[in-house]
Amino acid sequence: MSSEKPSLPGDELGVETEASSVTVPEAPLDAGRDGWDSKVEYFLAQVGFSVGLGNVWRFPYLCHQNGGGAFLLLYVLLMVLVGVPLFFLELAAGQSIRQGSIGVWRHISPKLVGIGYSSCVVCFFVALYYNVIIGWSIFYLMNSFKNPLPWEQCPKEGNTTVPECSASSATSYFWFRKALDVSDSIEETGEFNPVITGCLAAAWLIVCLAMYKGIKSSGKVMYFSSIFPYVVLLCFLIRGLMLDGAAEGVKYMIYPRLELWRDVQVWRQAATQVFFALGLGFGSVIAYSSYNPRNNNCHRDAITVATINFLTSVLASLVVFAVLGFRAKTIAKNCITRNLKLVVDMGSSSITLPPLLINVTDMSVSLQQYAHWYSNQGNQLNIAGYNLTSCTMEEVMQKGVEGTGLAFIAFTEAMTRFPASPFWSALFFLMLLNLGLSTMFGTMAGILTPLTDTFTKLRKHKLCFTVCSCVLGFVIGLLFTQRCGNYFVVMFDDYSATLPLIIVVVFQTWSVAWVYGADRFLADIRQMLGRPVSVVYKYLWKYVCLLAMLGLLGASLLNMTIIRPQYTAWNRDKAAEVKLAYPTWALVVLSSLIIISVLPVPVGYLNARLRQRFNQSALGAEASYAPCSTTDMDCAPLSTPLVGDVDYSTALAEENYRLHPQGQEGEESTV
Repeated sequence: MSSEKPSLPGDELGVETEASSVTVPEAPLDAGRDGWDSKVEYFLAQVGFSVGLGNVWRFPYLCHQNGGGAFLLLYVLLMVLVGVPLFFLELAAGQSIRQGSIGVWRHISPKLVGIGYSSCVVCFFVALYYNVIIGWSIFYLMNSFKNPLPWEQCPKEGNTTVPECSASSATSYFWFRKALDVSDSIEETGEFNPVITGCLAAAWLIVCLAMYKGIKSSGKVMYFSSIFPYVVLLCFLIRGLMLDGAAEGVKYMIYPRLELWRDVQVWRQAATQVFFALGLGFGSVIAYSSYNPRNNNCHRDAITVATINFLTSVLASLVVFAVLGFRAKTIAKNCITRNLKLVVDMGSSSITLPPLLINVTDMSVSLQQYAHWYSNQGNQLNIAGYNLTSCTMEEVMQKGVEGTGLAFIAFTEAMTRFPASPFWSALFFLMLLNLGLSTMFGTMAGILTPLTDTFTKLRKHKLCFTVCSCVLGFVIGLLFTQRCGNYFVVMFDDYSATLPLIIVVVFQTWSVAWVYGADRFLADIRQMLGRPVSVVYKYLWKYVCLLAMLGLLGASLLNMTIIRPQYTAWNRDKAAEVKLAYPTWALVVLSSLIIISVLPVPVGYLNARLRQRFNQSALGAEASYAPCSTTDMDCAPLSTPLVGDVDYSTALAEENYRLHPQGQEGEESTV
């Protein structure tokens, strides 16, 4: 008996699948299905989804903390061996099967349909908190049109500077107290923040307006939201490289520390960044590619998008560290000025000082001169009440910041030192807004496309479904507009996506490489593209990618179990950030997020098995079973029927059986 399965579906409609004398009804999904108006729209959509906020505020931090140039080499290695092959896999599957994530994995096997539903759940969780970040960007964008910027100086109460601000910084105070009005811990809920709530509503309104016609409307928005960030990054790069300290900042970022390659955590963080940079597992890549014509060169797209993603990360890192280098040098110079004044005060008091090796009245002392003096003499002058410090750029740069801390505190502080700072601030937050929106459009496509492809009623009321999804997202998103909402954003960011998506990608890779078969998948791609692709992908999918994702899953689980999950909270009395352990109820919540995201995979498998057994029992009185002698049909028919459209009495065709007159003996297929 041949075990070969049918190839992935073509453009032709009405193709009969002859698994048995029982014909499975077809659902012509391509009829009336949207498509991209041009290749440019599709390409911008894929680039816009993959290039997001993480490229700006996550990658530079990882590069700096994990070996600089050594991390770049490791990142490129993992991108080539793992990222590009998995990205190509999703592009090819979506383009060939022409459905969202649910339909793709149901086509390979009905037992794997839960993979698509898990992707939808993760996309929904990510959309909830991601739009809150977009709301924060809107808030800062609106405040950027004020001159001077409201986070440029500490506010005063009467004639006294607010203690919380003077003990930290103007930008930190504005972020934690004015923007978020954050509580001291996740257990102190507090009231809703009305301004941030309004910004969240505006963010969901923008998303709804852009998505109301699906890719027909969001594709047009991509012309601006995907291109504009590059214009801003180039402007910031040119301006940043002209700043004093930019060269030192860039050098500090790329200086290679190869010894860090021995650290397993460096490999884990590099693999995780590759994983999220390309948007693997969300179903958005599959959704976007499903609107392509079948002859589109998805192999070239995979390589091109991955390359642009990496170059964007490098460009963003250059911008960030050029500006942070300027900030660090400015802070170091202010520190030197402050310390030299302390030495002058020492001399004016009754303290007897040795002959000084530096002119303390010269406030133009360079960093190198001060560092030489401090190492030889200054560090010996630490007298009670006169605390002299080394004032090096390295000390400032080593206090690495990522995420919101980079965007809304460190980078924002640096921009206050620019001439025409409101202009640069508005430009920066408009860039963040567009980066967030382009990723958000892809995330919503990962929800809407598979569900409308699967459920007939949702497809017929697509506009209503889109609006209701946005309204539901806003209502649940109110959780993040409380005073403790920032801590829930961190929780969702750390735990609602990472582990579930890794598990989803493990199942995706296993499904294609082992269940469907890597050889058959490559043959389908050859038929689709009109030319073969390298057989190397077969071994990458079957072994390298699968083992890498399993290793990443194991390392992530081990990291979670060894160290009790913590979050960073703002302490009002200390005017500083502190590490706190999540309370027990919060651990239950974050565990529930992971379980809920992964649960559709086993539920989908059990549902398919039970439905198969039920159908066998129902027909057992009228028919006996015999194995299909020619074709193994352990996958959906060529035009996968929609849920609600299938007559489940014909499900035997999907499980390798056919009907025979009573009296004939048959046996169950073991394939």
